Amino acid sequence: MPDILSQLAAHITEKQPDAVVGTSVLRGELTIEVAPTRIVPFVDFLKADQTCQFTTLVDITAVDNPSSDRRFDVVYHFLSMYQNHRIRLRARLREDEVMPSIVSVHASANWFEREVFDMFGILFSGHPDLRRILTDYGFRGFPLRKDFPTTGYTEVRYDEAQKRVVYEPVNLVQEYRQFDFMSPWEGADYILPGDTAPQGGSTGAKE
Repeated sequence: MPDILSQLAAHITEKQPDAVVGTSVLRGELTIEVAPTRIVPFVDFLKADQTCQFTTLVDITAVDNPSSDRRFDVVYHFLSMYQNHRIRLRARLREDEVMPSIVSVHASANWFEREVFDMFGILFSGHPDLRRILTDYGFRGFPLRKDFPTTGYTEVRYDEAQKRVVYEPVNLVQEYRQFDFMSPWEGADYILPGDTAPQGGSTGAKE
């Protein structure tokens, strides 16, 4: 299988030299890094080429790397049922860059791209209806970004007096718990609530 994938990577690189930034085969999986501006013709090539025939779009997702100049990796997974191969595409984006939509090649990319926009805030140019799809109307922020707070910005509840759903700033009712992740066979160096033994050693049982 690795030899077949290496040959496939070489074939794709030869046919699409302007689009392919790099290739790798790891654990029996072929990954190709693609120039973002070339993603649409490249995906069209993968679909139409007789050696590839990647006609099924499985998924589109993203990875957030806040410390990198190119913060986002937009990741595509395709399946060729004709050749029994899978392929992963990765396109690296800066936070201010826009990714071209592949809806014109794969109609099923419509909802996938909306999910990536909703969760990561990545814009797709040429998308026919780029709206949030998982979060509510007026939602602030992008939940799968690494800098998104774990509690979010607002909470939603139904107000019985107003007879409608209201949005309020998140208000934690208690402080975060502290965890020390020590071995269960080691004792803590502090007294936990309820660990204090009764005075005089009495068990409280009637004699």
